[in-house]
Amino acid sequence: MTLEPRLVVVTRASAYRELLDRHGTPGAVEFFLRDRDPGELERLRAQHDAWTRTLEAVAAAVPAGWRTGRADRSELAAFPFAAGDVVVAVGPDGLVANVAKYLDGQPVLGIDPAGVAVLCRLTVDQLPAALAAVAEGTATVQERCTVLARLDDGQTLRGLNEVFVGDRGHQSARYRLRLPDGRVEVQSSSGLVVGTGTGATGWCASLARTPGAPPLPMPDEPALAWFVREAWPSPATGADLVAGRLTADERLELVVGSDSLVVFSDGGEADRLTAVRGSRVTVGLAAQRLRLVVG
Repeated sequence: MTLEPRLVVVTRASAYRELLDRHGTPGAVEFFLRDRDPGELERLRAQHDAWTRTLEAVAAAVPAGWRTGRADRSELAAFPFAAGDVVVAVGPDGLVANVAKYLDGQPVLGIDPAGVAVLCRLTVDQLPAALAAVAEGTATVQERCTVLARLDDGQTLRGLNEVFVGDRGHQSARYRLRLPDGRVEVQSSSGLVVGTGTGATGWCASLARTPGAPPLPMPDEPALAWFVREAWPSPATGADLVAGRLTADERLELVVGSDSLVVFSDGGEADRLTAVRGSRVTVGLAAQRLRLVVG
C-alpha cells in the first residue's frame, strides 16, 4: 500500500516566544522591554500573533489523509526527513536556507507571516492549491543550487547560500589553498567563503564589492563564487589567489595549517564541522538542489 505524503512543518520560535521562554511570564517580558523600547512589545506581540495564525492556517490546509510532522529549526540536524516528504517552512527566508541543507529533492513551500519574500514565495491562502499541485506533479518548482563541503574523513555539510571555512573566532586561519587549475598558495586569512547564486544577495554580495571580484552566479546557475577574506601577505603566506568561480565538477581544496578550523553554512555556526591540522577540505557544487515551490 502506498502511503500518502507526509507534510513536515518547519518553524522557529517567534521573538516574543523566545522572550517568554527567557523571562517566564508576559508581565516579566513587558517589564524587560518597557524602558528599553516602548513600542517593541506591541510589535513583537503582533508578529507572534501573525505567526500563530499562520501555523493554524497551515494545519487546516493539510490535505485529507496526509500524515504530518513538525520540526523546530534547532531540531533539523536530527530530524528524519523521508523521500516522500513535502516541507512547509513557516518563517523568514532564512528558515528555507536552514532546512535546505538537510533535504534531498523534497519540495519546499516557504511562507513568511510578514509577507512574500525571496524564498518564501507563497501566502497561506495559496497553500491548499500549491499542496494539491505538488501532489499532482503540476506545481511550479524553481531549482536552486547548493554548495557542499567535504572533509577527508567523510563528513559533509551543505549550504543554500554559502559555506565558510576558517577560524571559529574569525581570526587568522592558516591553510594551503589549491585551485582547480593546480595553482597553490599558503594563506593566512579570516576565512574562505564559497557562495551560490542564492547567496549572491547576502554575504557574497558584500565580498563581491572588492576590485577584481568575479561575477556572482544566478540562483539556478551551476556555478559558485569564492572569496578569501582579508588574506595577509607575509614571507610565509601569499595573497594572490583571493577570488574566483567554480563550475561543474571543479573543487577548491584546503589543507588545514592551524590547530583547527570550522566549516559551517548559511550562518549556522552551531551545526558545524571541525577540521584539524592536516585535514583536507574540498568545496564545490552539491549534487542536490533545493526544489522550491513557487506556484
